[in-house]
Amino acid sequence: MKAKNPYAISFGRIPHQYISRDVLIESITETLNSDIVQEQAFKFTGIRGTGKTVTLTAIGQRMKEQPEWIVINLKSGGSLSEDLVSELYYKVPFISEYVDASLDLSAFGIGVKLTKKTPISRSQVALEKIFTEIKKKKKRVLILVDEVHKTPEMVSFIEDFQIFIREEYPVYLIVAGLYEDIESIENTDGLTFFLRAERYEMKPLNITVIREDYKKTLGLDHDTADELARMTKGYAFAYQAFGKYMWESDEKNISDLVLAKVDEALSERVYDKIWNELTPKDRWFMSFIITKDKMPVSELLEMTKSKHNEWSEPRKRLIEKGILDCSVRGEISIKLPRFKEYVEREGV
Repeated sequence: MKAKNPYAISFGRIPHQYISRDVLIESITETLNSDIVQEQAFKFTGIRGTGKTVTLTAIGQRMKEQPEWIVINLKSGGSLSEDLVSELYYKVPFISEYVDASLDLSAFGIGVKLTKKTPISRSQVALEKIFTEIKKKKKRVLILVDEVHKTPEMVSFIEDFQIFIREEYPVYLIVAGLYEDIESIENTDGLTFFLRAERYEMKPLNITVIREDYKKTLGLDHDTADELARMTKGYAFAYQAFGKYMWESDEKNISDLVLAKVDEALSERVYDKIWNELTPKDRWFMSFIITKDKMPVSELLEMTKSKHNEWSEPRKRLIEKGILDCSVRGEISIKLPRFKEYVEREGV
């Protein structure tokens, strides 16, 4: 019986075979474990499928292995401060004992009602008392929030978190989200702390590492593995998709069927949503950009008979959506693997 496919294209979990962002993970875990922590909040950003969730999960697992850390995962769409109170109560035994003996949190539907204690109705106050106890125990709390987006509850939670930092509570935050969602929160009045928090963009995976992985796991020769790795452009989802369908094909060459399956996965899981969110003007520019692998901006403007100010807004959106790479001054290239083929199929 053939072994289970080690690659997976499901979002939200760590595949059996994946390439860890070790440098980023080590950097953040070392920062968190410092005696004097300079940063208490971090932001991961990038388009869907770049490995934000996997990296967030890997850091959480790493920190859980250390006895002084309490790791809590919160849902972005919930009432985060109240959810945090509940998570700490139900998952941390010494907090449960402390609350039952000292705090009346019956307003949150947790603990026991203490007749001689004033009921606490505000989550911020409840958390301050809980964090004071955690500090006494020389513990630290790491809060992880995936797929963040701007909601009144998220804004309120970040406002509370700013207070926790000022009070020097041992609480730390890592969030992950799309470019536009992170920026929407950053640009909210009064959230200066979040704007200044360390921000990490999910960079492409190393092509050499992908090539060596394909050689070892799929048994491909050097040239085929190198070609396959370059086709991924370092995009984490594409790395998984190419690996998955090459494994299923049980072939040692890149077939048209594998490419068709990868294209379908990219379209349904990522590209359709990105494409539908673009404006007609963005798509119109893309119809010219896909004619070459790389293109000077001057050539694009000449082809489209456009001025710089007409290109500036589409350029910004196409970069934020992760489609274009404009890191080389005056040059444009497509960042996403097989997106040229996708645009050719979809039309403008």
